[in-house]
Amino acid sequence: MGQAHARFRSRRLTNPDKSALRDAATVIVLRDAATAPRVLMGQRGSGAAFMPNKYVFPGGAVDAADGSVPLAGPINPACAARLTRRADPSLAPALMAAGIRELWEETGLMLGAPGAWPGPAPRGWRGFAETGHLPNPDGVHFIFRAVTPPGRPRRFDARFFLVEADRIIGDPDDFGRAEDELSHLHWVPLDRARALDLPFITEVVLAEVAGLLQNGFPHDSVPFFDNTTERSAFLRLR
Repeated sequence: MGQAHARFRSRRLTNPDKSALRDAATVIVLRDAATAPRVLMGQRGSGAAFMPNKYVFPGGAVDAADGSVPLAGPINPACAARLTRRADPSLAPALMAAGIRELWEETGLMLGAPGAWPGPAPRGWRGFAETGHLPNPDGVHFIFRAVTPPGRPRRFDARFFLVEADRIIGDPDDFGRAEDELSHLHWVPLDRARALDLPFITEVVLAEVAGLLQNGFPHDSVPFFDNTTERSAFLRLR
């Protein structure tokens, strides 16, 4: 493991406080973008400590092992550069891997490419590795970043990724391998998604997705809701 990954792993393992700010990754899977765009969403459980009952995109906190997971190819350079703005440069591959892992765990859908792992897969990745695939960042766009405001029971520095459903390996309607963290997994028409019970930040990100569809890629910057201090700021990561 390189020095950057070692620093990342050490920082993650020595920060067990659940109220502390944690790095996180979310993946928005977009289907039928050119005709009738839909996004994949599910509902969090009523007993969840963070956003109970809310409809959300698949995602969650970065695990210590994510920083050492081999990717099938390089992250898009513009995406990688923006991921490291105002952040530890070692985080980019870990954030990408975490988003792909969370999508796999919560929906059973895979962003992967055929490839051999260099050694035993870490915990959380073993099922993915057993399919004979490596996590694949190809076609995954970093589009939004938001920090949970202070005072919440869980706080995340969340990066939102967007990928089209044709990058999924296998049937995008097959959620049979999903874990039980999200219920009611389904493809929601983009123009109807805001009628669901959503967290505020999810509404904002949905508006960003709609804007990207209207204006097209590549986008020249990524919105960042920075709540790392008591004073909120809206920035652009270029």
